[in-house]
Amino acid sequence: MREILNIQAGQCGNQIGSRFWEVISGEHGIQPDGSYEGTNDLQLDKISVFFNETSFKRYIPRTVIVDLEPGTIDAIRSSAFGDLFRPDNFIFGQNGASNNWAKGHYTEGAEIVDQVLDVVRREAENCDCIQGFQLTHSLGGGTGSGMGTLLLSKIRDEYPDRIINAYSIVPSPKVQDTVVGPYNVLLSIQQLVNLTDSTFCIDNQALYEICLRTLELPSPTYTDLNHLVSLTMSGVTTCLRFPGQLNADLRKLAVNMVPFPRLHFFLTGFAPLISRASKIYNGLSVSELTQQMFDARNVMAACDPRNGRYLTVAAIFRGQMSMKEVEDEMLNIQNKNSPYFVDWIPNNVKTAVCDIPPKGLSISGTFLGNSTVIHEVFKRVSAQFTLMFKRKAFLHWFTGEGMEENEFTDAHADLLDLIAEYQQYETMNGPRDAPDEDVEVVEEELRD
Repeated sequence: MREILNIQAGQCGNQIGSRFWEVISGEHGIQPDGSYEGTNDLQLDKISVFFNETSFKRYIPRTVIVDLEPGTIDAIRSSAFGDLFRPDNFIFGQNGASNNWAKGHYTEGAEIVDQVLDVVRREAENCDCIQGFQLTHSLGGGTGSGMGTLLLSKIRDEYPDRIINAYSIVPSPKVQDTVVGPYNVLLSIQQLVNLTDSTFCIDNQALYEICLRTLELPSPTYTDLNHLVSLTMSGVTTCLRFPGQLNADLRKLAVNMVPFPRLHFFLTGFAPLISRASKIYNGLSVSELTQQMFDARNVMAACDPRNGRYLTVAAIFRGQMSMKEVEDEMLNIQNKNSPYFVDWIPNNVKTAVCDIPPKGLSISGTFLGNSTVIHEVFKRVSAQFTLMFKRKAFLHWFTGEGMEENEFTDAHADLLDLIAEYQQYETMNGPRDAPDEDVEVVEEELRD
């Protein structure tokens, strides 16, 4: 079995992580006490991808729950699903990271990182063949960004050949939770560029817009936002958790989605997203699903894919549907939107299909896009960082934890390089290496 180990760090990461476990427990028929009360044998077929089975026939999530203060962890323990998690896998400090990346990465986080790694090792050793790791965290705070990236670097050292995915909540243009957010995000992105195989960029502003406009919720709460993220996470991991017509694993996903090593920051989307009031008027079809997946309003990051070009796209469909219909719709959408796809990657849409729909839906689709437009998010971070760094504002909080000023300038230079790399591939047309005449010459030689 190809197991995955989940790690959730910081307040935001833990709230999303615990919502994710609620969603996939529901899909697999696992009750809040860990017992199985499902209706379909397929629910247990690949249960060990995310759950450990105990001798008492209980299923325990394979997750490590980390925070530098006890508040969020106490909330998880006292929630309806609190008894589902193994008590040893809760690891927390007492002082918190105070929204400071340096505290999470160098001081407070470094004190408990060995404790976390012991649990990670124990969980990894209990696996038959661990496929990879996934981290849920936010980039704007201290624990998720600072300690989250510290954990990634340690895991990358110990398991260099395993896949590492991160579900990263990036600060949005209108909702900035912390004043020093731009510093934390900048330092985190520098780490994510080198440490992860895939990073799914999600931001609260885009989630708010989806809740308000599409789902027509008058006052969305964090629970609503977290549910949207967990639906996406559930969709990305569907083909690993259930047998399907086309099985995808984390490595296949990365191989098909990442054309250049540093360009692995993805936009995500989910369909169907329909308000409760209009649900009864919508007969869901593969065509409608595909339209909605590619709709700019459904993207869970504050940038418009129409301003950039897709390098690669993955679409994961769930439910009983015809494979031919899916292929036709995907081809159709590519032809309709051909200006938004780069033309030097001929087949740049990967499709996966799984027969089992999510709970409460007949069919659904999860969208992943590696689009050059993500540089808009990075440009925003760069602009905000420059404004503060020019005047050395708040810098003493970071240098007080042992950081050097040049770490900021290095991280900013790396971010500018990343932005330039995305822009380079956005404007590039045609085959990269050979002009048309060279291609013709090669073809003639082959014919001879």
